[in-house]
Amino acid sequence: MDKRSETNNVTDMARAAHLFKLGIIASLIALAGDMVLGWAVPDESLTGLEQYFSRYLTVSDARIVWSSVLGLIGITVETLCYFGVYRIIKLKSDKYAHIYRAGLIGMTAFGPFTHVMCCAVIYHLKALYAVDPSIAIDGTLRFAVCFLLPVMTAFFPFFLTAAITQIIAFAKGLTPYPKWCWIFSILSGMIFVPLVKIIGNYPLVYALSTGWISIGGIIHFAGLLITMKYQRGIK
Repeated sequence: MDKRSETNNVTDMARAAHLFKLGIIASLIALAGDMVLGWAVPDESLTGLEQYFSRYLTVSDARIVWSSVLGLIGITVETLCYFGVYRIIKLKSDKYAHIYRAGLIGMTAFGPFTHVMCCAVIYHLKALYAVDPSIAIDGTLRFAVCFLLPVMTAFFPFFLTAAITQIIAFAKGLTPYPKWCWIFSILSGMIFVPLVKIIGNYPLVYALSTGWISIGGIIHFAGLLITMKYQRGIK
């Protein structure tokens, strides 16, 4: 490696480190938005969709709005900070870097919008419930199918493309990091999803399970920032 290439690589790693630090802050903001919306418990006397939606009936309109705003800002900045990983993968593999970047572009376009539409669904549920509880669930499902589902359908292929590409690139040693650093993935937040069944019906548990993607972002950025000292081939 010539001196110019080595200097460029060091610069890329330094920029990635700054993005990871900003990414942690952005992920915390996004997590706050998720927890503001998800901090509630369902009515266990109900079943099915009625039980699922019941916990959101206790969420105030102000909390829905705050969740929407925090998520819009946090998710947007968080996703942009994933371009630090793009820089790292590009040091070893243009192919995987370009695939990863394609995933990030879709995540940036549809991720924040998906969160806002989730908040809109909850707002719609509450508005219908105030008018006529008997039509609230059916009306909310129709609203979600028409407006939330298309956005989620667009978002998740890009999300999975980026997440899986990163895991493969790290596991194959196509980054300056040790191969085991593949564990620092946005998907790592999925471990919080089953907490509801394991721990029980508590607001904090539901809030954490709601924010699993944001938690995955925190684990991802913090893990790669801490282990940056173990990078190979860059001084």
